[in-house]
Amino acid sequence: MKLSILTATYNRATFLEKLYNSILENLESGLDVEWLIMDDGSTDNTSNKVQEFINQKQIEIKYNYQQNQGKMSAINNLMQFVTGDLVVDCDSDDYFTQDAFKIIKEEFQITSKEGLYAICFLKNKQDGTVDGTSFKNEFSTMFDLYFKEKATGEKILVYYADVRKRYKHELENNEKFITEARMYHKIDENFKMKCVNKPIIIGDYQKDGYTSNILKTFKNSPYGYLKYFEEILQKDFKGVTWNKRLYAIKHYILFLTITNAKPKIKQINSNLNKILFTILFLPGKLKTKISFK
Repeated sequence: MKLSILTATYNRATFLEKLYNSILENLESGLDVEWLIMDDGSTDNTSNKVQEFINQKQIEIKYNYQQNQGKMSAINNLMQFVTGDLVVDCDSDDYFTQDAFKIIKEEFQITSKEGLYAICFLKNKQDGTVDGTSFKNEFSTMFDLYFKEKATGEKILVYYADVRKRYKHELENNEKFITEARMYHKIDENFKMKCVNKPIIIGDYQKDGYTSNILKTFKNSPYGYLKYFEEILQKDFKGVTWNKRLYAIKHYILFLTITNAKPKIKQINSNLNKILFTILFLPGKLKTKISFK
């Protein structure tokens, strides 16, 4: 069994050694690994740092460079180099727990692949606490997890490579970012995932990351988010929590306003959602204009 680790990095040379060492610490699991790195146009000493790792000949490392296109493009471009049976994304500022590979190996050995695209694990913060909530159900989808089961925090997907290769992050209008959830929800239409309440990655959001600068991300990537929320509102909302229903509608209005796009009310799958959209549209549009002025 071989695990392909994908890392998109941009000016994070100082973080990479911790991730590299965490991979080395896990080699006793017997899991075969390859580390695929896409340098997304770094201007620091990332290439030299990675070459140091390669020269040590401890693990298989494939280093690639592209002009800055963003994380999602970097991950898309790395997929062509994957030779493993399993695939996991690990950000350059995150690192694996000491027993991560052992957990991954054991869980996949006891899990039937039929109907699944991944096993979903927890992520820990630097202080040792779980990022967000634990799983309530053994099997779920990413949409159900966050829109019906009230999950919070980042989760870690270890994909079956043959399924993962059928999908990619869909970017719009030459933008550099799209939420991973857009791809997750596409996979959800055909597969489920198994949920395991064990952490395999550790990390906190960095001050210069996408999540920490969410308003800037919204401004820079409005067309991708518009498509994402359009697609969400086309889904069956049976069982979706009230808060998440409002979240989807309000954000759809937000990105309609930012992009000046026309609403596709007929495509909204739920009479209740259509009514709520109609009620919230004008005040939401006004609020967005004030907030993003």
